[in-house]
Amino acid sequence: MTVAPHTRPDWDRLYETAAGQEGHFSMDQAAAAGFSPHLLIHHVKAGKLQRVRRGVYRLVHYPAGDHEELVAIWLWANRAGTFSHQTALLLHGLSDVLPARVRLTLPLGWQRRRLRVPAGVDLHFADLDDADRTWFGSVPATSVQRTLTDCVATHLPDDIVQQAIDQAVARGLIGEADRAIAHGLTP
Repeated sequence: MTVAPHTRPDWDRLYETAAGQEGHFSMDQAAAAGFSPHLLIHHVKAGKLQRVRRGVYRLVHYPAGDHEELVAIWLWANRAGTFSHQTALLLHGLSDVLPARVRLTLPLGWQRRRLRVPAGVDLHFADLDDADRTWFGSVPATSVQRTLTDCVATHLPDDIVQQAIDQAVARGLIGEADRAIAHGLTP
């Protein structure tokens, strides 16, 4: 992360970036707006910014968002991840299950990286097409079809998957023909 020499901090640019991410931004995004790491520390101490996790900050006075925890994890992953599996079921409202851990799918190329994974986060690796991704406010999640496929592939309990499929069909998110996803589920 480098800040261009003689660049003045641009609060408007930082705010614009953070506004699209529930008040959060990464160190790289701050650098693009002219904020050095030392200046970020200064503003944390002054109470204008909050350090959420390593490399992720939040504007203190920005209104709370619906998916703040997920935004911070997404920024940790350099905006390359997509929330998936049980986390995506929750975002789509397709299950009563409240996952104890956040599931994030990163591109296959990330498998080789040595990552310090945040507590409570499980990583999966796959290259997703645009059709496999949808947005919930400022965070991406796998599409309904991809979410159900992932849940079946990772052996989520049959009753949870069946409930999600039934709800997806009832809400018109997938068609009756797409029930083939449930192939292999016990009746």
